[in-house]
Amino acid sequence: MDAFTAFLQSIIGPDGQPKDLTLLQVCLRAFIIFVLGLAMMRIGDRRSLSEKTGFDTMFLVLIGAVLARAVNGSGAFLTTIGCATFLMVIHRVFAFIACRSHAFGKLIKGNDVKLITDGKVNWKMMKHHLVSTHDLGEDMRLSAGTDDIEKIKVARLERSGDISFIKKES
Repeated sequence: MDAFTAFLQSIIGPDGQPKDLTLLQVCLRAFIIFVLGLAMMRIGDRRSLSEKTGFDTMFLVLIGAVLARAVNGSGAFLTTIGCATFLMVIHRVFAFIACRSHAFGKLIKGNDVKLITDGKVNWKMMKHHLVSTHDLGEDMRLSAGTDDIEKIKVARLERSGDISFIKKES
């Protein structure tokens, strides 16, 4: 293992010494991390790429922050890759559990909230979730194709932060 580590460091430069890295070494580190990061995303879950919930967004932010340490040399290269792999596994395990347990899914992803019921706005929920009338109107025009709240049967603030609309039957 020491021979492998020595060989790796001779190619990608020393860990923990960002100032000692050459442009070629940083580029090689970036290429390796790009390929490994892409593989992790493909193995992990393509849902995480869509940033559907805070759970998925947090995973993407953390994985990016961890992998950046390997590129810029501020963290040990192999340790950083190990940590990123661990995060990917944890994300997959949590997503697997959330898929099978609604209670766990609500815990890590949150709940949807009704903003409109039968054309009546729930102002308390709008205020609690910081949804302005301008935001509601914009989403209603873009998603439901109407400006008339009376035409909306149900509007929900989804766990992803999007607002979904079900129109009343004509």
